[in-house]
Amino acid sequence: MSNETRRFMRMLVFFDLPTITKADKRAYTLFRRFLIQDGYDMIQWSVYGRIVNGHDDMVTHLKRLNATLPPAGSVRCLMISEKQFTAMKLLVGTRKKQETAVNAEQMLLF
Repeated sequence: MSNETRRFMRMLVFFDLPTITKADKRAYTLFRRFLIQDGYDMIQWSVYGRIVNGHDDMVTHLKRLNATLPPAGSVRCLMISEKQFTAMKLLVGTRKKQETAVNAEQMLLF
């Protein structure tokens, strides 16, 4: 597949989960571990993102995400193009190591 036919996208997952009871804390931990093991990087507290290669890959990861949702709380997923993601402005703070280390062009090497 050439660079022109690839359509890299970003999946952003936002979540707000309760951590009052032991069961809540366990659900939070399992969900967060799933995100990390499935290739998501933490962008901010309770905001994780990952690169996907096109719509079919996005659907696959969305199904995996739906299969591991915690029983309570709020979880949202936003799909944006890589171009939109790279146009995001950082207003305060610095980029994390994961954000500067990997971009869509580098993904072509894998």
